[in-house]
Amino acid sequence: MAEQKEGIELAQVAQIEKSLRRISDIVKQKGREILNEFPITPPQFVALQWLHEYGDMTIGELSSKMYLACSTTTDLVDRMEKNELVERVRDVNDRRVVRIHLLDKGTTIIQEVIHQRQAYLQGVLENFSKEDVDFLEKT
Repeated sequence: MAEQKEGIELAQVAQIEKSLRRISDIVKQKGREILNEFPITPPQFVALQWLHEYGDMTIGELSSKMYLACSTTTDLVDRMEKNELVERVRDVNDRRVVRIHLLDKGTTIIQEVIHQRQAYLQGVLENFSKEDVDFLEKT
């Protein structure tokens, strides 16, 4: 019999972990396929998502969120600024601080990518019962 911890079989935990990893890989791969239709790279998409969700950030803040070196994030922002996705703006309270601001073109791309990802997921979830979808959302 499989070893148990607090009533949960470790074999079941291992299977759930494996399934979640597989789902994550599938979603990531589909996300990259969708991104191929847009003029941004996966790291640029992640940066744009952070800015879209949390608003203007410094290079240091964005680097921390993305687990990247500041120099790498600076290069990333340089390319996004060149493509008019973001702009650098001085902080109104402290002129020494420069924040990265998401421009309309960046917002549009993020919204379109997320829309396509949601449409893909909706297609997958059509094969699930309403109860299963509710349970998936809850858990």
